[in-house]
Amino acid sequence: MEWRDQGILLSARTHGETSAIIEVFTPAQGRHAGVVRGGTSRKLAPVLQPGAQLDLAWRARLEDHIGTFTVEPVRSRAAASMGDRMALAGLNAVCALLMFCLPEREAHRRLYDRTEQLLDLLGQSDIWPLAYLNWELALLEDMGFGLDLGSCAVMGAQANDLSYVSPRTGRAVSRAGAGEWADRLLPLPPCLLGAGPAPDAEVLEGLRVTGHFLHNHLAPEMGHKPLPAARQRFVDRFCAMSGLAGAHPARE
Repeated sequence: MEWRDQGILLSARTHGETSAIIEVFTPAQGRHAGVVRGGTSRKLAPVLQPGAQLDLAWRARLEDHIGTFTVEPVRSRAAASMGDRMALAGLNAVCALLMFCLPEREAHRRLYDRTEQLLDLLGQSDIWPLAYLNWELALLEDMGFGLDLGSCAVMGAQANDLSYVSPRTGRAVSRAGAGEWADRLLPLPPCLLGAGPAPDAEVLEGLRVTGHFLHNHLAPEMGHKPLPAARQRFVDRFCAMSGLAGAHPARE
């Protein structure tokens, strides 16, 4: 059994004295693990860093075996993240969330494309937080928990003042439609609708919305495992760097 593809390295851990077990995300094979012989060597260890783009060849005697990888570097993303603490936190959050929610060996090509595009923006701190927020929306969509922000859940398409999100259904609600229930709804920042300049405070509000659905809808479907702490560390880093730590609650 064998295949060849490009993919994004999600994690690497030592296996035995000289090998490493890696998990990658590829367009055709999804999240896939395998052993890299000599993965801890001076030649390969610098290559096997989270976020790296790799050319991969996988081989196993039987399909359900873990198998072995032969890897060749396509491009490293370490330089873009190591010099930027927020980029590093974002990279760790992306890899951790994918490890958390992707089923093994199941293709998610659209999410793969969005992930590759996002990681190629590492180091561009002016656009990274909004790009990351949009990636979380794509992740929720691909996992079956997408938000429906096209029209008001109460008043339909005629409402044009969408201001809230139902924490239960993920549907948008207009200000008029919310009525006395407004304080039970999540705020809907314009950046989630693709409108406006998306200042940091709005992006943070958007992360609170996606965080609610990650914590309360996606995580329970993963066997009630806690959401990876790397996601919260990224939000905390974003708050600190934006000067918003005291102005907006960052945690769910």
